[in-house]
Amino acid sequence: MSLFNPKERLIVALDVNNKNEVSSICDAIGENAIFYKIGLELFLAEGRGVVELVKSRGAKVFLDLKLHDIPNQVAGACREIVKMGVDMATVHTMGGLDMLQQAAASVKQASAEYGVRPPILLGVTVLTSLNQERAGEIGLKNSVTEQVVNLAKLAKKSGLDGVVASPQEVADVRKVVGENFVIVTPGIRSSTDEVHDQKRVMSAYDAVRVGSSYLVVGRPIIKAGNPANSAAGIVAEIEKASEFI
Repeated sequence: MSLFNPKERLIVALDVNNKNEVSSICDAIGENAIFYKIGLELFLAEGRGVVELVKSRGAKVFLDLKLHDIPNQVAGACREIVKMGVDMATVHTMGGLDMLQQAAASVKQASAEYGVRPPILLGVTVLTSLNQERAGEIGLKNSVTEQVVNLAKLAKKSGLDGVVASPQEVADVRKVVGENFVIVTPGIRSSTDEVHDQKRVMSAYDAVRVGSSYLVVGRPIIKAGNPANSAAGIVAEIEKASEFI
């Protein structure tokens, strides 16, 4: 993981619903972050314009829409994502092998066609809002960790670049996917932060130590009294942890 700039490994989640708030957050963080995540709420509220806004500020964009549909629909959506010039995007691994393979092929083909660098295509495994009890309620018979590992292997087999997994599964995933597979980790908190609706969480330092490639941090930064200091603190944890890898 030492190949990454520590600052680039922090992805700030823009968990807001309008471009004015996005601009305010980016202004408040300043040079302490260079990668931002745009999720469903913000994208549905503002559309491609918010991607263009963040990119115009010289930052990278992680478009986290968790595409999950029939293969043809997801492949077409992936082409549109490539057109936007984002740096990272998600599909849901529960869509199955055919959907994942077509998504990966579509990204590769569209990127070559448009002459752009392909986004890092990630497969979402099990949402961090699910613990073992909640996972059982939707019919998952395996443990959460077993399910995440199985889906990570499927993502790699399908040609995806990486997965999204909670920090608690990272070490197990890393064992089966190797060092060159990207693992993006939400649910990152410091020991003093509230966990809110996420149930499988970890500190930034510990997540990097167990093998996370990128860390997604939302409310602990954007709701902080000083977002710049909070972002800088996460980057410092990443840098410190990276020294031991």
